[in-house]
Amino acid sequence: MAQLIKLQDYVSRYEQDIYRYPSQFIKLKKQQWDKLKAAYQDGELEQLFSSSYEADLIENAYEEEKKGIFKRVKGMFRRNKEEEVKVETEVPKREDNIFSLHIPADIGSLADLKQTFLNQLLRFQMKWGSSTIHEKSFVDSSFFLDEKLRFFLQRFPDTFLVMYKPVFRLKNAPVEVDIIVISPTDAWCITFLEAEEDAAFAGSSEKFWLRRHHKYPNKKVLNPMISANRMENIVSQLFQLYEVTLPIKKVVLSRNGYIDYPLAPYGTEIIDKRSFPDWFEKIRKGSAPLKHQQLKGAQALLEYCQTTSAKRMEWQVEDSEQIEDNQTS
Repeated sequence: MAQLIKLQDYVSRYEQDIYRYPSQFIKLKKQQWDKLKAAYQDGELEQLFSSSYEADLIENAYEEEKKGIFKRVKGMFRRNKEEEVKVETEVPKREDNIFSLHIPADIGSLADLKQTFLNQLLRFQMKWGSSTIHEKSFVDSSFFLDEKLRFFLQRFPDTFLVMYKPVFRLKNAPVEVDIIVISPTDAWCITFLEAEEDAAFAGSSEKFWLRRHHKYPNKKVLNPMISANRMENIVSQLFQLYEVTLPIKKVVLSRNGYIDYPLAPYGTEIIDKRSFPDWFEKIRKGSAPLKHQQLKGAQALLEYCQTTSAKRMEWQVEDSEQIEDNQTS
C-alpha cells in the first residue's frame, strides 16, 4: 500500500516529519497484518476482535506519535529543564479512532482476509494522510470513493509516496496538479487519459487530442502533455532548489484505452492498455527500501504545498483555557 503524503490542500503529518512517518506507517501496517494473519491461522480471529484489538491499535499508534514528539522537544529544550517539562505536558489526547478495523470473523481465506484488511486500511490511510496529532482536515467524501486514488494506495508498494492533486503555492498563486508519485528511485508526474473502454486517443503537439470510439462520436480532449509538462516544471525547479538528484519522469496513463503518439517528446512514457500490464507488474515487484533522496525530494515538494486545516477540538479547548488563565493572571 503506497503512502498518501499529500491530498489536495489538506493538512498532512508528513509535512511535519517526512523522515519519520513513512517508516512508522510501514511498521504499524506490518504489526497489524502479522497480528491478524496469526489470529486467522490459529482460528482466533473472533477472539481477537472480541478482546482489545482495536484499543491496542489506537494505543500503539498513539505511543508511536508520543515518542516522536518527546524526542523532538527534548532536543529543543534540553538546556532548560523547566521548559522541557512544560512542553511534554502538551502532548495531545488520543486521536479519533482512525486505527480501528472491523474484520468479519467468518473470513473464507487468507487472500480474502488480506483484501479486507487493505480495504479497511484505505480508510485509515485517508485519515492518517490528512491529519496531524494537532490538526485535522475535513476530507471531501468523494475521495474515499475515488477509484484512481484507491488504485495508487492499494496496489503500489509501501515505499511509494503519493501526492494526489496537490496544490502548490507558486508566486502567491495556487496551482493544482495531477498526481506525483515519489518512488525510491524516481519521481513520476502522472496524468490520466481515460474514457470509455477501448477508446483510442490520437496524440499530437496541438492543444487538443482526438478521442475515437466505435460506439461514440469523435471528441476533442485537452492535450494531457500540458498537465504533465507543468508538473515536471514544478518538480524540477523545486528539486533543483533543494539539490535533489532524483530523476523525474512524465507519464501519460490510460489503463483501459489506446494512445497513438509516435512522436512523443523525449522523457515521456506513454502507458496504455497494451503496455500497462508489464509496466504495472514491474512496479509491483519493486522491493527497494525508502531512500534519502526520495524523502528529501518529498520534503522539497511538501514545503511548497498549500495547506488548509482546523485544530482538533481538544487543542481548541486547551488554547481557550490557556487564554483565560493568561487574562486572569
